[in-house]
Amino acid sequence: MADRLYTSSEADEILSALRFETRLEKATLARMAFALSLSRVGAEVPGSPNFSGGEMKRPTFFAQDETFIRTLLSFAYKRPDISEEELFSNRSLTKNHIDHGALLLNELFQTYGRSGDDLIARLVEEVEFSGRRENLGTGLDIFIGRTLLQRGELVMELNNTARHANSHLAIMGKPGVGKTQFLLKMLADIRVQSNYQTNFVYFDYKGDVVDNERFLEIAKVQPYRLLQAGQILPINPFVLPAYDEQTINVSAREKAESFASINNKLGVVQKGTLTEAIRAGYAKRAGTPTPYPDFQDILEIAAAAYEEDGKKDDSLIEVLRDLSDFDLFWKHGSDAPPIEKLASRTLLIDMHTMPVLKELVAYLVIERMYKEMAVLPDSPVVEGRRAIRTILVIDEAHNYLSQKNIFLQRLIREGRSKGVVVFFASQSPNDYQQDFFNFQELLEFAYIFQCEGVAAGSVQKILGCSSKTAKELQTEIARLEPWQVISRSTDKREEFVKFTAEAFYKNY
Repeated sequence: MADRLYTSSEADEILSALRFETRLEKATLARMAFALSLSRVGAEVPGSPNFSGGEMKRPTFFAQDETFIRTLLSFAYKRPDISEEELFSNRSLTKNHIDHGALLLNELFQTYGRSGDDLIARLVEEVEFSGRRENLGTGLDIFIGRTLLQRGELVMELNNTARHANSHLAIMGKPGVGKTQFLLKMLADIRVQSNYQTNFVYFDYKGDVVDNERFLEIAKVQPYRLLQAGQILPINPFVLPAYDEQTINVSAREKAESFASINNKLGVVQKGTLTEAIRAGYAKRAGTPTPYPDFQDILEIAAAAYEEDGKKDDSLIEVLRDLSDFDLFWKHGSDAPPIEKLASRTLLIDMHTMPVLKELVAYLVIERMYKEMAVLPDSPVVEGRRAIRTILVIDEAHNYLSQKNIFLQRLIREGRSKGVVVFFASQSPNDYQQDFFNFQELLEFAYIFQCEGVAAGSVQKILGCSSKTAKELQTEIARLEPWQVISRSTDKREEFVKFTAEAFYKNY
């Protein structure tokens, strides 16, 4: 039984170059090449007699999917079994598909402007490879630290439906106490434990995560640095599941409400103008292969309406002009199509250089996430473990929690059954005390690092402890050392637990 094969020299050169462009491991790219070739040409793949390329080890290529890949080949070749020689050797079907698939990958790479991001986006739409299969019945049990006195291990059972009604989470603490590293450790563990099947979309408010090369490597996350080096977010906020009149009208109204939720200068008249401009934008693009507008369309329509009415530019036109001129989102004329399914992508969106519109950009992405989630079937549960599809991570969440955004609220309310989870990182338990929405009721996990000026009522609500305990914890929370955490107890006999968080760098 061969334990390695050697790709062709041409395939090796392509995979090496694409590794640099995409930041994906060579074995991952080889699996993608294999899947692309198998889906396009099947049993018609040409033989590859060249063995002078790079080494590909059997365990590295197959990982835990050898049986799955053998079954795929049997199905494609309409044969009851695939021999060892045909499965993995220098004359195997697997090698033929890797080498041929590498050529196909290179063609796509050239077609889509030599962009690694656009290549991945196109592949996601064209092939289903094993990393996208839902992880049924797998426990996401994350080691988070040790209790201070007994030094007992603490584990967060994220998707244990028998123990936890929801999986939403909040991490609170002032800057410099370790909460960001704690969050990154959990995300990296979730990615690894789920075999990279649980995705996340992370809004990096301060820009301190996007430069963490070790985290990017382990989590295999694609960073998008907005307003830096011409990078854009390949998402169009106007993509809809359907383009009938009712769906468009509802979406236009909802977007106007999202704009108004972060800009109190937008009144009833301006919301109406924006709603009509969005409707007209869809009408402009109706019947085309891309039946959705971009922000340049909406700006032009709204500006023309102002000019016709003799109105001067105001805050609405200013916001639309910023969204258009900053080139934050995909627009018509781009070389590659926009991402169609956010649920299957892991993205790190760096917004720290944006002078304005951070919350609005986040809400537009959250709206897309919600609308994708709404049409998904419930995520499967096996032996009490629910498959987690996507985690929405909101950094500096205190900038969002006071705003009445309907899509964020819907994600939190409805995400449980769909396998969609929200992680918040903010500065204090006080941030979650909002009259219009009961965040504490739906936050299953709460971790409090050192905070200042914390109200006893906030501690009581977010930990679910007594008022007496909450008052006693006020002083203790203000005096916590870095990496020390107070959280809800998993033991119903206790009101809280105090532990030392395991730092990200200690685990990786």
